[in-house]
Amino acid sequence: MLFPRLQGVARRLRGLSGSVPSQCAVCHAWPAQRLCKACTARFAQPATRCQRCALRVPAGVGVCGACLRNPPAFDACLAAVDYAYPWADALADFKFRGDPGWAATLAALLRSTPGVAPALEAADRLLPIPLSVQRLRERGFNQSALLARRLERSKTDSRSLLRLHATETQIGLSRARRLRNLRGAFALHPAQAAALHGQRLLLLDDVMTTGATLHAASLVLRAAGAARITALVLARTAAD
Repeated sequence: MLFPRLQGVARRLRGLSGSVPSQCAVCHAWPAQRLCKACTARFAQPATRCQRCALRVPAGVGVCGACLRNPPAFDACLAAVDYAYPWADALADFKFRGDPGWAATLAALLRSTPGVAPALEAADRLLPIPLSVQRLRERGFNQSALLARRLERSKTDSRSLLRLHATETQIGLSRARRLRNLRGAFALHPAQAAALHGQRLLLLDDVMTTGATLHAASLVLRAAGAARITALVLARTAAD
């Protein structure tokens, strides 16, 4: 029992580290928060993105061709940054190296993204994409839930949307394969489902690659009668 307790203490200490001065993770300026203002300004420039899937598009384009042909189950998508340096490294530290101290910095980055603050204000609930019990046990925390609570704690709902089972790793799979993997992966808590009818929902995930996870979760929310679903993602990959 000692080793799991030590792991828990280490995670809590790393979480506290996000609120004290430290070196910038990119330029190593001192003192700074996890990312200094100069690096944030340099690497988080606003981009023209598809209104439905947040893929980069040329100026003047509202919706990309893929979304015109096959619209996702969600109504809109807002993304803070591209999944590239330094954000890919930050997310790897956050998710896979057990460093929840990144949550405050990354949530602030997402909140500053054009359109996110009004979306948060208009939404009835903010639902983080859930992890399976197995994945949650391995990681020790749900990174999307941490981001959601930092964004808007009063609207965060981590109970309604459930993940019923773990799926095989999605890395390198096509969108069609990902959708097959996710079939039946999400459901709504029976006691909460009726309350979602007619509501404006924000669905939060850390990274969007093909959009299959957000699409699969949105189908469940649509079936419950959600009035509008907006996906929020911290980072968007370059292409589906």
